[in-house]
Amino acid sequence: MTLTRVALSGRATAGGGRHPRSRRRAVAVRQALEALGPLYIKLGQVLSTRPDLVSEAMIEELAGLHDNVPAAPFDGFARVLEEELGAGWRRGFRCFDAERPLGSASLAQVYRADMPDGRPVAVKVQRPGVRSVVEADMAVLRRAARWSARLWPEFNAVIDFRAMLDLIFDAVRGELDFTVEARQMDIGRKATEDFAHLTVPEVVRATPRVLVQDLAPGRSIRDVDRGEFTRHERLAIAHDLMAFMYRGYFVERIFHADPHPGNVFVAPGHPAALIDWGMVGRLDRPLSLKLALTLINIVQNDGDGAAKAWIEMGKPTRRADIGGFTSDVAALVPKAATATLAELDFGLTLTTVLRHSTLRRIKTNPAVPLLGKSFANMEGSIRCLAPELSAAEVFRDQLADIMVDLACETLSEAQVARAMTELLLTAEGSYNQARGILRDLADRELQLPVESGNGLGANPSFTRLVLLAIGVAAVGYLKNGSSRNGGT
Repeated sequence: MTLTRVALSGRATAGGGRHPRSRRRAVAVRQALEALGPLYIKLGQVLSTRPDLVSEAMIEELAGLHDNVPAAPFDGFARVLEEELGAGWRRGFRCFDAERPLGSASLAQVYRADMPDGRPVAVKVQRPGVRSVVEADMAVLRRAARWSARLWPEFNAVIDFRAMLDLIFDAVRGELDFTVEARQMDIGRKATEDFAHLTVPEVVRATPRVLVQDLAPGRSIRDVDRGEFTRHERLAIAHDLMAFMYRGYFVERIFHADPHPGNVFVAPGHPAALIDWGMVGRLDRPLSLKLALTLINIVQNDGDGAAKAWIEMGKPTRRADIGGFTSDVAALVPKAATATLAELDFGLTLTTVLRHSTLRRIKTNPAVPLLGKSFANMEGSIRCLAPELSAAEVFRDQLADIMVDLACETLSEAQVARAMTELLLTAEGSYNQARGILRDLADRELQLPVESGNGLGANPSFTRLVLLAIGVAAVGYLKNGSSRNGGT
């Protein structure tokens, strides 16, 4: 059984992934990552979206890797609260439930409390000493990445492990400073203003190790009873969640990197709340546009176009098999274009393309795996509430609005100023090059530049100037020559 079949079914089936030895090994790896701590858990979660790096059994096991640990005694967290909020921190709350944490993870524990005005809040408190542990783990993994690059240069040419780690480290740093998470929550909440069925809790107070935020109503979307919602409400919530992620990828270019079911809370009659904004991803404009083009080609059932757009997001190595990769994608795309979430993991389809890309020796941008993790997690969350939703259909619905926003961005003052500056620089360079051509023609020593990136085909405006200069110079030369011939 291939990884493609797993991606198209959305679940593992009988085959190699069920081999007892493979299963035991995968379980042992998951348990080891959980024991090693938060950074290794994040790394395992990203690896669960990399079928090009790990086996099917490992993917299935790591996909269930969650950062849940037994609750620790409150004494250590009380010291953090005192150091961050002051000795009288309890006076800032009407009540504080220290006995029953709402959640416990390797980086923090969350407690329920009420503000003096009765406002219910969630208080997230960082575990004592966790920052130094994570930073030490980062140093170890960086050394391992440098070591692997030296030992396996061809592997590193396709998979830049160091760049992938740097991306994960940047995302995790937001989880080590709750003021960063608070700013990211503000960005997320502003981005949800256009969505009637989605919100992000408001931040009440934030310090580097304590975050106080509104208590999200309801419960995890994983535990929801669909019968409590009308079909219209279920689909509306699911649609807004998926549309919000698309806008994060293509318009805002900042997205929730860990929207698994435990981070999506729902309740009948309330918007869905997207919590835990410590880990976010960011895309630059060129990568975002190329990703959009890839998805457009997928939903339009254009495998050849999807393959070309994917290649543009990365870089073929000298041994790349472009034809083979195009055939791989062409076989996959028709099944992805029309399926619902119950039939297909759309996000896992992208990671399957990633698998083919790596096997065909095409290097992929390191941001793509984190984005694939985000996409797959959101699909898993939505599937709990509305499995009949089609991720491709939501993308089609949102495409017109996304294109309008991108067009407005292109015509914005900043983009117009940038384009004009580039045009002026090009014109100045072309003018100077044209003067040089005229001088060389006058001296009969013309040599045209043909190097890659500087040739006539590389710059249309320069080409026109060159041809104009040659034409003018030629006419002048002929006239002068004619005059000289006539005078003898």
